[in-house]
Parts: sequence; structure tokens; C-alpha cells
Amino acid sequence: MSAMSGSGVIESTELVKFREQWKAEVKQRTIQAIASPTLSPQNAVTSSSSASARPEEYANSSIPTFPHDAVTPTYTCTQRSAISAHASMCLSSAVESYRLAVQYEQSGNLDEALRLYRHAFRLKPDVDKAYHKDELRLSPATNQGEASSEHKHYSNHCSKILLDAPVEELNKSLKSLSLAPQSTVTGVLASLIASFSHDLEFEPEDESASVPLRSLPDELVVLVLKKLDTTSIERFAVIDKKARVLSLDTGIWRYLVQKTYIPPQIPEELTFESIAHQYLLDYRRFYIEHPRVRLDGVYVAVCHYVRPGLGENAWVQVNHLITYHRYLRFFLDGTVMSLLANEAIEPQTVIPSLKPSLRMKGLLVGTWSLLGTKILIRDLVDPSGGNSRYTFQMTLTLRSRPSGRWNKLDFTGYDSIDTKTGEELPFPLKHERPFWFSKVRSYA
Repeated sequence: MSAMSGSGVIESTELVKFREQWKAEVKQRTIQAIASPTLSPQNAVTSSSSASARPEEYANSSIPTFPHDAVTPTYTCTQRSAISAHASMCLSSAVESYRLAVQYEQSGNLDEALRLYRHAFRLKPDVDKAYHKDELRLSPATNQGEASSEHKHYSNHCSKILLDAPVEELNKSLKSLSLAPQSTVTGVLASLIASFSHDLEFEPEDESASVPLRSLPDELVVLVLKKLDTTSIERFAVIDKKARVLSLDTGIWRYLVQKTYIPPQIPEELTFESIAHQYLLDYRRFYIEHPRVRLDGVYVAVCHYVRPGLGENAWVQVNHLITYHRYLRFFLDGTVMSLLANEAIEPQTVIPSLKPSLRMKGLLVGTWSLLGTKILIRDLVDPSGGNSRYTFQMTLTLRSRPSGRWNKLDFTGYDSIDTKTGEELPFPLKHERPFWFSKVRSYA
């Protein structure tokens, strides 16, 4: 009995000693954890393992297990903080790589952009979304909508790229991001073009024949079309669908509009850009539908009237049919030549000679302006200096007929003006006929 009591005392003494030792160790570790909150995960794991190893030495004894509540929360918070900092650094690095890749792609360095895209997606699979959010945060409020649409386009495109895709395929995908100028087409032609496929090619009339045009890039074909007149462009367009699409390039028709619609074709206070919005920036439609005076030819009016004549026989009445021609040639600098010629002078002779150096009877030179469809010709005088007391002015209306655009001029007024008194006297237009346009190749 006394032996049992002695062993119990020894065991109780060892238990108290271990308990005190354990409490001191726990207290020391708690103080160290509070003093150094940025304990690395490796040190935390080592401390935890060493702490758990000590109770194993006393596993065979009847020692109760004490809770670790005082230590465990500190170690858990420290680990989470370290892991969060590591993840934040990875995300920041991925976003920076992605941003550099976008810059290299925009500058045309696709190989470097590919390398950086792959690196960014390996660091963070959803880096495109993080980049998108970062750009929205950094961009000004005024440009937020514009920036979001652009970066959304990049992110949606790049998220579909496989990390191990061949460089050639990726280059093609990245080149598809470039915004090539698109043709602006409205009306019936727009629905027709929408039905075409996107991979059009020039088709030969004979399937076994080669097509040299296929070897030319589209940009070069468009540059060639810019050097042609509108008739040649439209003739090229009827070859096939590919030719029609290229002939609608905005650059071709904008160049024609810019070259054509300048004063006096339009008022001084207007520009062709302001008028283009009326046609939804469809410059081909603008060129076709907006009134303009044709400068690549001459307007000719063939006039007739009947004059009674004298005959030897009183029972026979003689009438003479008189024919004369009026010619109007307009110039880009705002001058106009008006020529009245009788039937003795054939149009084939007159038209090639209608140049600023011409001097002949019936020739008047003045200025012209266009307002809507109304043409006003003022200050028509004889360039040789004769009869300077009177000047003349014409008022005409510009029209289109099925044979061509803006190819008819209707006479609405013809007046003489006394330069001394300013009095205007209208001429009767009984025998006058409308002018019809005739294209002259030598004028082009």
C-alpha cells in the first residue's frame, strides 16, 4: 500500500513538473508570435511540428492532452497573410505582363506579345479579366466607355487563344484585331453586300485560267482604282463580287468627293464633311446624289425656229428652219464660257476649241455658282473687249435624266444688264431649249 502511494506521489510530481514546463513553453511561443506577426509559413510549420513532437515523448505516460487554442489562431492568421501577399504579387506580375503584351501587339511586335501573353496566362488564368478591371479603374471617367469596349475586345479575343498554339496561327489571330477601314454603304446596295461571304476571291471566266489579280493585295487594287474615273470604277465593279466590294472602298469615293465638291460647287461656308453627314457618310451615294456641275465635258443646246421666206410663186409659201447651238463649258476655278454659234459651224469643230484662249464671235465669258440645283451665271462679257456697256446673266436648273447624272440644264432666265444704270432686261425664251451634257475625253 505504501509502495503504491509512493509511486503515485512520484507520478504526480512528474505530471506537475511537465505541466509547468509546458505552460512556460506555450507562454514563450505566444509572446514570440505577437512580437513577430509576419512569421513565414515555413517557420510556422516548423514550430508547429516541433511543438507536436514533444508530447509524443510522454505518450506512454498517463498525461492528459492540453488544448492549443492559445497558439493555433496566431499561426493561422500569419499563414493566411503570407499566402495572400504571395497571390497579390503573382496577380500584379501577370497584369503587368499582360499590359506589356498589349503594347507590343499594338506596335506590331507579335512574337514578343505572344511570349508575354503566355507568361501572363500561366501566372494567372483569368489575367485578362483582372487587366480589364485595372484599366477601367485607371482610365478617366470621360473615356471609360471607349476604353471598356476596346479592352473587352482584347480580353475576349485573347481568352480564346490556346497557350500552346502555333506562332503562325496566333499571328493570324492577332492581326485580325487591327481595325481595317470598312466601306460605308447604305440603301439597297448595303443589303446586297451583306449577303456576300467574307472570303471573296476574284473568279475567272474560265475555271482553268489563272487570275493575276489574286496576287495583288487589296490595298494596291484600291490605290489603282483611285486613279480611275467613276465610269471605269463602275465597269470594274461588275466583274464579280470581289470587284464590287473593293470598288465601294470609302477611300476611293471620299477622294472623289473631296476633289469635286469645293466652291463654287458648294457654298463658301460649307465643307464636304458637313454635307456627308446628310448621306450617313456614304461617300459613293454622296457623289451620285448630291447636285454638281459636270466639268468633264460640255453642255450643248440645239435650238430651232422657223423663219418665213420669199418665193417666186405667190401660191407657194416658203419657210426656213433655222438651227443654232448654245455651248456652256464650266471650269473648276468658277469661270464659264458661253458660245452661240449658227449651223454653219459644226459641233465637232467647236467643242475641241472651247478653251480659255478661244476668241470668236458669239463668245462670252463669266462666272458661275451653284446653290442646290440652281446655277447662276453672272458677268457674261465679250473677252475681246467689245460692247462693254452690257453684261448678261443666265439662270438654269440642274437635273438628272436616265442617260446620266446631272446631265440636263433647263433655261429659266436670261437677262441683259446695263452697266451704267443697272437695269435688267429679260430676253424671251421662246426658242431656247435645254442643255444636254456631252462628255469630252480631252477635257478630263
